[in-house]
Amino acid sequence: MSAAAIVPEPLYDVVFHALDPLEASERDVFLTRVERWYPDLIDGLTTLYGQAAPDAATTLIERAAHAYAERDHELRRLDLARTLDPAWAQDPGRIGYAAYTERFAGTLRGVEDRIDYLRELGVTYLHLMPLLTPRPGDSDGGYAVADYRSIREDLGDMEDLSHLTGELRDAGISLVVDLVLNHVAAEHEWAVRARAGEQRYRDYFLIFPDRTEPDAYEATLPEIFPDFAPGNFTWNEELDGWVWTTFNSFQWDINWRNPRVMEEYAGIILELANRGVEVLRLDAIAFTIKRKGTDCQGQPEVHAITEALRALTRIACPAVDLKAEAIVAPTELLQYLGQGKYTGKVSDLAYHNSLMVQVWSMLATRDTRLAVEALQSLPVEPASATWITYLRCHDDIGWAIDDGDAAAVGLSGFDHRAFLADWYSGEYPTSDARGLVFQHNPATGDRRIAGTAASLIGLEAAAEAWEGVTDDTPEFRAEELWTWREERIHALRMAHAILYGWGGIPVIWSGDELAQPNDPNWDAEPGHEADCRWAGRPRLDGARAENRADRATVEGRVFTDLARMARVRAGLPQLEASVRTRVQDVDDPGVLVTHRDHPRGSFVGVYNVTPQWRSVSARTLAELGVMGATDVLTDTVPFGSSSLEGAGDGRVPVPPYAAWWLVRSTD
Repeated sequence: MSAAAIVPEPLYDVVFHALDPLEASERDVFLTRVERWYPDLIDGLTTLYGQAAPDAATTLIERAAHAYAERDHELRRLDLARTLDPAWAQDPGRIGYAAYTERFAGTLRGVEDRIDYLRELGVTYLHLMPLLTPRPGDSDGGYAVADYRSIREDLGDMEDLSHLTGELRDAGISLVVDLVLNHVAAEHEWAVRARAGEQRYRDYFLIFPDRTEPDAYEATLPEIFPDFAPGNFTWNEELDGWVWTTFNSFQWDINWRNPRVMEEYAGIILELANRGVEVLRLDAIAFTIKRKGTDCQGQPEVHAITEALRALTRIACPAVDLKAEAIVAPTELLQYLGQGKYTGKVSDLAYHNSLMVQVWSMLATRDTRLAVEALQSLPVEPASATWITYLRCHDDIGWAIDDGDAAAVGLSGFDHRAFLADWYSGEYPTSDARGLVFQHNPATGDRRIAGTAASLIGLEAAAEAWEGVTDDTPEFRAEELWTWREERIHALRMAHAILYGWGGIPVIWSGDELAQPNDPNWDAEPGHEADCRWAGRPRLDGARAENRADRATVEGRVFTDLARMARVRAGLPQLEASVRTRVQDVDDPGVLVTHRDHPRGSFVGVYNVTPQWRSVSARTLAELGVMGATDVLTDTVPFGSSSLEGAGDGRVPVPPYAAWWLVRSTD
């Protein structure tokens, strides 16, 4: 049966009415997309709404038709380009940058003034943290949205957003915006009308008359913010009931079992797409479906929501990609890129949380064995999906170490998580990290860590110590401090090289490109006092930015290293994201070896995660086809001979914190 035969005949009348002002060729484009994507749309909606699915589909497609009719000509051209190149996000030239607008550039118009800065860094993908109007006061960093259809007043307005996306497109940069799906602020119109007694809007939320149902759910629910938001339900006098509030009492969870909720969010998505937004980050997607007896995260219907939303965007605005914000256990991660019936039908991008955690684990332990076990154990991701790789983000780092992975290499998962929290908070005796503990849960021992990359990796401490060197400092001590600082710079470069050499889209958090330390005054701003995550969200340091090309400075070293890495990466087809990175078995436990087998040649990453000289097997390099290959990051051949005999004892020495990208091209 053809896709066209599946589309109900009355839908054509709805579409033709909505598209009446358009030329016949433009209508044909839209109808062809409907016929292609209607099966996915109705599948997702049926999973969620059963017999109500056809009516919901009709409403959504009518909205999509009106949005398509109103879509700017330039954006329709982009739709065409992305239809011809659906893997656009997988290009190795995609480099990401994430920031809070006000801390990066002040306003949306201010961001336009920093486009050249971003291009120097190789950025082609810009994620501006929550832009939509939040509740007044504490808004969980902007994730308590009070109005999805307006911009935070101090940042600009919707016209500024449209202007910015146009300027970014001209510079080859795609804008990413957060869409919070799991909850709205208690001040949102839907919540206000629910409190006023309008049943339609009460049905948008999960409200219970007494503690019977909440207590039943709480039996298996974790606490997300145990320090300042214990429990998952909040009593509201005006509602005369308990409302579900996973994250904070002022963030009301949405009832995604209600098809009208889907209609509301569809309208929001289509408006943002028509403003030129190219990627929507589906915030807290894992929490959207509730089921008693579970932790209410990652339920099967979560993926039906994404399937429906993706089909909708493919119909109305195929230039838009969806990104799953799912910071979940390693074994659950692949679901958000599509498995089983959802393969190729859900999010286009997802965060590689497991890789991030394992990089920090390797840096602390100076050992790759756990990382190799964990990363080799991950299921194969679909070729159509793209990882977001990152060293850190705006949030804290939760130590998602799987107990089974830990046991396989002789570790206790609980003890290792405790060690990492100790190390990165600086509590471990030999640690030079300066992270802050966020949300210590005594019941589970869970301690998450916040901080900038420079502070977590020890560069803040080392740089401060080096700045204290004077003419009176003993020579041996000055040499120790210089070595310490250099070691930390090289460690940071090596960590970034792992991410840039993995495939997918590596994303730098604002300030990390300048090795900015934690903000010492993070708690001085109103609303930030109880949230130490703001320490890792410093305002971009203008003085450091001025030094970004000066390699005599730490910030110049880090910035130019990243800029070069981006330029090299953009020219390597081997890093195109549809090819999987394979982690090689442990040879030297201080060295991580990765391999990407691309039709245009091999890419092998060699990363020494220790401050000592280590080695890699010459036979391994030969078998992977890169013995004697050039390290494209430095344009040198780390080991000159192309033969095994030339390797002496069969080992190739690897300098401390070295990062080699060894490439053999078939061109």
